[in-house]
Formats: sequence, structure tokens, C-alpha cells
Amino acid sequence: MSLRTKKLASVIKKDIGEILQRNYQPPGTFITVTQVRMTDDLSIAKIYLSVFSPGREEEPIYRHIDDCQNEIRYQLASKIKHQVRRIPELLFFQDDTSEYVNRIEKIFSQVKSESPPDDGKSPSKNNDD
Repeated sequence: MSLRTKKLASVIKKDIGEILQRNYQPPGTFITVTQVRMTDDLSIAKIYLSVFSPGREEEPIYRHIDDCQNEIRYQLASKIKHQVRRIPELLFFQDDTSEYVNRIEKIFSQVKSESPPDDGKSPSKNNDD
């Protein structure tokens, strides 16, 4: 990824985060832009979102943001129009990294609880041959 691509991704991440928080974030909900990936030709921005919504279903929030994609792109254009010739198409994705980490940690804790305790008497394996 070129330096220009990284800089534009960073600017879009910041600006989209502000737009979403100001205009599309329901009360009691937190929407975070976790990552923005740009295509090499800067025509598409893949935006990964994390939604924290205690006691609420998250899927309608993602759907609403996706439905308002053109409106969000227009608002982004007013912020970055002097930095790019063409405003990239915005594609929104659910960032499930935290869910993945939680599942892996749960598996590790299950494995740890199922394994016998190490009493220090078992011979250590050395591969110094």
C-alpha cells in the first residue's frame, strides 16, 4: 500500500467516524470505524465497523448505515473534496475481530480447564540432539 493510499485511508477513517457518530449513531450505541482499506486506484474504500449496542440488536444498525451509503458518501465528499479527484465508493463491513478473539479465548480457557495440572514432576523434553 502506497503512502498516499495509507494517508487517504486514515483521513476517511477519521471523517467517516465523525459522520457516523454525529448523524447515524442511535442513543446508547457506539459505532467505531476500526479499519479502512483502500483499493490501489483509490476508487473503493472498504470500511470496517464495530457496533457496541447493549440490549439492542446490532444488525438493524448495520443495515441502516448500508442503506444510507450514498448520503454518507456525499457528507464525506464535502470534507475531502479538495484532497481527491474522485470520492471513493464506500463499502461497509461488520468487523467481527473482537467476536473472533472472544471465541478463541473461550476455547483456550476450555482447553486450560480440561488439561491436567502441571505438578512439575513430568520430564521435560529437550531436543538438544
